[in-house]
Amino acid sequence: MDVLELKEKFPFLTCIKYASQEFIGIIQNSDQIVTSMYVYDNITSPELKKVFLDMGEMWWWESNRLIPINIFLSGDFDVFNHSLKNFVTKDLEVVFGPMTSMQNVIRKRIKRRQISLVNKTVKKQLVQQSDSSEQE
Repeated sequence: MDVLELKEKFPFLTCIKYASQEFIGIIQNSDQIVTSMYVYDNITSPELKKVFLDMGEMWWWESNRLIPINIFLSGDFDVFNHSLKNFVTKDLEVVFGPMTSMQNVIRKRIKRRQISLVNKTVKKQLVQQSDSSEQE
């Protein structure tokens, strides 16, 4: 299967290059230091490989894709813990595919909170300014 066909048929798979080797699988989490991936080739039986692809497809189409697959599918995905491999992030290159990161979820929530705090502060200042102008 060539790269374009693989990307089209399985959009949830990521291919990375690490130490001149290519690994294909599903990224569990990626941060500035470590990237964890469920490596497809480390799954031994053909039946488990099919289940892996089916669960990956379920995660891709039924989640918001920001939540790592092992959290979204919780205990069901524990069968593949033996295929989990960790890589040093600065030494890997993403060839294709998505990268999930818990930092993105946290960052988006913080931004939302900051925006709402700024809006409330601006409203308070406007109310205070209007009150002081009315008193003069």
